[in-house]
Amino acid sequence: MPPRPPDLAGFGAWPREPGTVMRRASAVPAGAAAPFVIISESHVPGVPTEWEPHTHPLHELVWVRGGTLMSRVADQVFTVSEGQGLWMPAGVVHGGRLTAGVAFYDAFFAPERTPVAFDGPTAVEMTPLLESLLTHLARTDLDAGARARAESVVFDVLLPSERPFALRLPGDARIDTIAEALLEDPADSRSLEEWARALGTSDRTVTRAFRHSTGLSFTQWRQTLRVHRALTLLSEGWEVQSVGEELGYAQPSTFIAAFRRVVGTTPGAFFSTATGAEFRSAAERGSEGDPERGSARGSAPGSDPDADPGPRAGEDGPSGVRNAVSGVSSS
Repeated sequence: MPPRPPDLAGFGAWPREPGTVMRRASAVPAGAAAPFVIISESHVPGVPTEWEPHTHPLHELVWVRGGTLMSRVADQVFTVSEGQGLWMPAGVVHGGRLTAGVAFYDAFFAPERTPVAFDGPTAVEMTPLLESLLTHLARTDLDAGARARAESVVFDVLLPSERPFALRLPGDARIDTIAEALLEDPADSRSLEEWARALGTSDRTVTRAFRHSTGLSFTQWRQTLRVHRALTLLSEGWEVQSVGEELGYAQPSTFIAAFRRVVGTTPGAFFSTATGAEFRSAAERGSEGDPERGSARGSAPGSDPDADPGPRAGEDGPSGVRNAVSGVSSS
C-alpha cells in the first residue's frame, strides 16, 4: 500500500462557495498506462468543486478558462486565472478549489521522460501556442511520430511565468485571528493598531509576526489577499468598480492602484494580456491618470488603506510588495 500523504488542512479559514462539492482526486489520469510522455484532458464541473489533498506520481500542469482555480500547497495558496497555469511536481501534496462552470484543463507528464524540471509548484505562462499543443495532445488518434513532435515543442515553450501569484498563510497563533477574519472578509479595514488592541498585544508584535511568518507586513499581506479575491471576481465578469467596492475601496482608482502595486499592472492590462481581449472597464479607463486616491471602508477620505507606512523603529525594512506575488520575502 502506498504511504498516506501527510495531512493538509484544505484551505484553512478560506471560505468555500455555497454548494461546493468535495471530491477525491485519482492518483493517475485515465490513459496513464499508455506509452505517452504527456496526457492531456479537460472537463467543466457544473458546481463549485474542491479536491481533497492528494498527490500524483506524475508531474501535473493545470490551467483554466472562464474563472479561477485555487490550489493549496503547504502554507501557500496559489490563485490561477486565465493566461496562467500551475506546475505541480510529482509527489507534492496539494488540494484544489474551482469556481462553478470553469473550464478546467490538466496535463500529466511522465517524470522520467520529461526534460523540464522545476524545484516546486511553479506558475507557468499559458501562451496560445502551449494551450494549442496540449489540446492537440488530448487527441487519441495521434500516431507516435506526431505525438513525439508535439511533445518536443511543448518542452521548448513550457516556461515559468513572470507573475507567479501565491499567498503565504501565517500559521502563527499570535495573528491567526487576524488572518481568519480577513480571509472571511477581505474588506475588513481595521488598522494594525486596532487589531493589536483587540488582541491585547502591541502593534510591533503583530507586525513582526506577519513579517516572520509571511515575509510581508500586515498591510502588504492584506493587500495581496484582496488582490487574490479580486482575481476571482474579475474572472467571473465583475466590473472593476464593483470589485473595488466589494473589497472595501471607495474609489476605483484606489483599488486599481493597490492591484498595480501587487501585480505590477492594472486589472484591465492583466486580463487583456491573459485573454488577448480588451477588458478595461469604464471605471478603469476613467481612473487612469487620476492622482486622487479614494478611501476604503472605514478609512479617511483621500487616504490609501493599502499603502504600507514603512518600517517602524527597530524593524527590518519592508520586502517589496511585488514580492507578495510569490509569497516570499526578499530579505
